[in-house]
Amino acid sequence: MTHLPDWVPPGIDLSKPSSARIYDYLLGGAHNFAVDREAAAQIERIMPGGQRSARLNRAFLRRAVVFMMEQGVRQFLDIGSGVPTVGNVHEIAHRADPEYRVLYVDRDAVAVAHSKLILGDNDRADVLRADMRDPESIMDSPEAKRLLDFDEPIGLLFLLMLHWVSDEDDPAGLTARYRDALASGSYLAITHGTEDMQPRRVHELTGVFRRARSHEQATTRSHDEVLALFGDFDLVEPGLVGCGNWRPMGPGDIVEDSKYNEIFYAGVARKP
Repeated sequence: MTHLPDWVPPGIDLSKPSSARIYDYLLGGAHNFAVDREAAAQIERIMPGGQRSARLNRAFLRRAVVFMMEQGVRQFLDIGSGVPTVGNVHEIAHRADPEYRVLYVDRDAVAVAHSKLILGDNDRADVLRADMRDPESIMDSPEAKRLLDFDEPIGLLFLLMLHWVSDEDDPAGLTARYRDALASGSYLAITHGTEDMQPRRVHELTGVFRRARSHEQATTRSHDEVLALFGDFDLVEPGLVGCGNWRPMGPGDIVEDSKYNEIFYAGVARKP
């Protein structure tokens, strides 16, 4: 019998890769398994240097959170937060003010278990294991009721998550249920996979999950389809653009090779 580390919850399926654990590996984390690393290796073979795209997404997270804080947002709901690595929302926010409140949500057991260890006794941040396709269960949870005030602006984050929602599950309708629950002055940040700029390579990347028969299957979307996920929220400048092109602040936010900046769209919008 394979000995698993103490942080691995019981019942983990080691035969299929997890997007949360692959992302952890691409960011240099240690909470992943051989099946995840093999999937990451396939991604690297398809697009050498693909780790840069994961790091660009993490850099966008920082810029989006800082921007929202500058607009007066003091609470955050991070859907699909993944395995905790350096630069999480609460780390960014609490450097400015330890009173900022953060609720992380993920359905991956490893991500949730390790998040609980990281957060420990932090009474301004918590994690909830839930499926993003059931927003009401998230917003009505004891964790959300304790940390979030839906009568005040919230920063809602969907980073690299909505392409895991199939067309049959109606991603636009799903995000509308979240948007409707938010107060005026709230912000929504989205990053989403697209084949608009790199159709062959990105199609091959999503094929990694198809061939692995993972329960997670990606649906890439066009610029207009991703734009629809923001509903009637007002996009802030520069609009919906390649991830590395959204308000870069330094060399770690964007790379010279445009193909890494354009695998994902990124945007932030405000609720009127």
